[in-house]
Amino acid sequence: MFYREKMNKKFCTIIAGPCSISSKKELTNIFKTIYKDINYFRCGIWKARTKIDSFQGIGDKGLIWLRELQQKYNVPVAIEVGTPSHVEKAIKNNIKVLWIGARTTVNPFYVQELCNCLKGTNTEVWIKNPIYPDVNVWFSAIERFKSIKLKKIKLIHRGFFSLNEKKYRNAPMWELLKETKQKFPELDLICDPSHIAGNKKYIAEISKKAISMNLNGLMIETHNYPKKALSDANQQINSKELKELIKTIKLNKL
Repeated sequence: MFYREKMNKKFCTIIAGPCSISSKKELTNIFKTIYKDINYFRCGIWKARTKIDSFQGIGDKGLIWLRELQQKYNVPVAIEVGTPSHVEKAIKNNIKVLWIGARTTVNPFYVQELCNCLKGTNTEVWIKNPIYPDVNVWFSAIERFKSIKLKKIKLIHRGFFSLNEKKYRNAPMWELLKETKQKFPELDLICDPSHIAGNKKYIAEISKKAISMNLNGLMIETHNYPKKALSDANQQINSKELKELIKTIKLNKL
């Protein structure tokens, strides 16, 4: 067991890392900079992008880099998966946590295929809410993963698409989380302020709200040089800003 998998309940779980990586050097630098401050390192290697000419992620070779860093620094790594092939390759490389993205959660066919692939494994799975604010779609996806007897499941609140949202990239719709917590009180609920915000200047205020609602953790996109990031540059904070945010949380000053 990784020493950060269980922690003092006084503090929330901290998950951090870049939206995606473009090189081994870039990945290693950010991992070494923040690993002492976090419970899980998050990273995208396969990216579900709307535009075909957008950066699609570094791909399979990133798994090898992540496996090496996970072992060397004793911090569990979390990546997004969208196909059975992703799952198989991640498990083969001993990646500890797989998360199901908002685009995947909405499709029962995809979810069931991933469940079939994960059945009988000891993999930890995190399930993000779907893009659109229909909690029943989210609940159905969660139930599918529960049905295969996975022992470790967490839920990720990343906000919902809304034509009326003006301030944030995605509407938080905090009221839906109360229903989620009532439905699945045994599952940790993590907030992803980066995807809700869409702009790093709102990360702290969204984190504060999540903590006030007794959510179990924060998933924060972090990059040593956010302006150079090939995806979601505006919503990533740098390592110094992450450390300051964590310090503020631990001092109960957020």
